[in-house]
Amino acid sequence: MTIHIYQAQLLHYLTEENLAARAKHTHVETADLTNDSLTNAERPSITMVDKNVTLLPVVAGVKVYPEYIANGALVVDDATGRVVDYGSCASMMSQYGNASRQEGQAPVQIHDCQDQLIMPGFIDTHVHYPQIDMIAAFGEQLLDWLNNYTFVTEANFGDAKIADDTAKFFLNQLLANGTTSALVFSTSHPQSVESFFNESSRLNTRMITGNVLMDQNAPDHLCVSTEQGIRDTQNIIDKWHERGRQHVAITPRFAITSTPKQLQMTGELYRSYDSVYLQTHLAENLDEIAFVRELYPNHKGYLDVYHDMGLLGRHTTLAHGIHLSTSEYEVLRDTGTQIAHCPTSNLFLGSGLFDLSKTLSYTGVSIATDVGAGTSLSMLTTLSEAYKVQQLQSNPLSAHQGLYQITLGNAQSLLLDDKIGNFMPNKEADFVVIDMGGTDLMERRMTQTKSLDEQLFVLMMLGDDRVIEETIIAGVSRYKKAVAA
Repeated sequence: MTIHIYQAQLLHYLTEENLAARAKHTHVETADLTNDSLTNAERPSITMVDKNVTLLPVVAGVKVYPEYIANGALVVDDATGRVVDYGSCASMMSQYGNASRQEGQAPVQIHDCQDQLIMPGFIDTHVHYPQIDMIAAFGEQLLDWLNNYTFVTEANFGDAKIADDTAKFFLNQLLANGTTSALVFSTSHPQSVESFFNESSRLNTRMITGNVLMDQNAPDHLCVSTEQGIRDTQNIIDKWHERGRQHVAITPRFAITSTPKQLQMTGELYRSYDSVYLQTHLAENLDEIAFVRELYPNHKGYLDVYHDMGLLGRHTTLAHGIHLSTSEYEVLRDTGTQIAHCPTSNLFLGSGLFDLSKTLSYTGVSIATDVGAGTSLSMLTTLSEAYKVQQLQSNPLSAHQGLYQITLGNAQSLLLDDKIGNFMPNKEADFVVIDMGGTDLMERRMTQTKSLDEQLFVLMMLGDDRVIEETIIAGVSRYKKAVAA
């Protein structure tokens, strides 16, 4: 057991409840980030919470604020894998820095990251790990892209070696991009899930996945009978759900590739659990929507198919949700069903522009990469594209909104914010060390910024895997950027 103290700039997002809890246990005053009356000597000792920043919450009615500590320190315990405390560097060092000299106390290791920014680990709420091998496949829209590229690639994942190798590569790539948790699609092969969970367990990452359910409108060798697919899912739940940091998501690909019988049995299985997740796709593409109407002519629309089959609820995440009616937004709100916004995928496949603020006014929205239609595993790159999608709709995305969403916001969407998403003491110590000048261009651009807001916007627009210096999982370093020779 070792206590680790990471000296760095700290940025995370707190709810009002979090702020109240901190106030009870600390005597540190807060100040606005914009308060120019503070002297340089005062700034390091003050926790700065900007209540002038307006963030659209993922959870309705829950106010969220950024907290930034320019000269801060994060204290973690590698034995428990949890945050012990955080605050000003001076305060944390005085409380914990001398523990190694006290008999019976755990040794202390100091990590000097004072020129860098530490944030909670990024969370990706919709990504297909087998599709890492066909990312950037040219020139199709959704349905043709599935047939010509996706199904061809996914056919290989019954092979344990391929599944093992891909899972290891994919998870290492997530860590290299600062992503510490994800809601992941595997394939219809139970082996693909087994390989993924084995590697995630080895790394101790908090991950969610499940076998893909398909019994029609896909190649025969990828379709699994309704009964067998449900049995496979049940077996995976029994073995892996809430085993360590692993969770299972029941995973019908989408309405097109499932018969009514399969969706009905999926809904029955979903309703038999309180904490199992469900993930699928919704209203991504106009041709997709038209096909669903043909397959389910007795339903009011695409979302109604899922609603009728019992697939909606607070543990459900539907990817995309671009083309929705007002009545469908209302169903999402009434059921608590979450939407995952996938900007790079939507642009790459030409699917449409997602209305973030409108959707957030009805229900929770997370932000996701959707690799392999998505073109990057970097959540920062994904935010850059999300900004452009919203800009095209005259609704620009602020850096604080984006960074909140890929950390605490995505944790809230997945009902994991009691475990991850910020630095509150006793939460799991998943975090990322960021070099704000990680490229020559960024380093030069940062010299021209005049505020934290400007710096964070530059990070959001220009940052990618090159700015990720280190990724820590449950208090243990799992990725370090290679030093150039």
